[in-house]
Amino acid sequence: MTTKEKDCLKEVESFDKTGFNYTLSLVSGKYKLTVLYAIYRHKVIRFNSLQRYLNMVSHKTLSGVLKELEKDNLITRKEYPQIPPKVEYSLSPKGESFIPILYALCEWGEEHR
Repeated sequence: MTTKEKDCLKEVESFDKTGFNYTLSLVSGKYKLTVLYAIYRHKVIRFNSLQRYLNMVSHKTLSGVLKELEKDNLITRKEYPQIPPKVEYSLSPKGESFIPILYALCEWGEEHR
């Protein structure tokens, strides 16, 4: 185990003060990782295209997940002032910094499925 790994897994007075807990607070939820993955794959995507790509997520659920990811600054929402309204989603710099973690999850899944 490297020093960095030891620092990340060190004992603290409570779980809520760990980096692990902070990360989970941003990405826990049934579809957050899925939405981040989909936005990463498409770079820039509109709501309806995202919903078609993730056909298992309802309109209401997807809308809520996007709002949470935007609030946590993992994605950016760009709204164009036109009729009909046009909104595009993409990863923020903070969201882009999460991609190596998504990649590691993907690699682990490929190795162990």
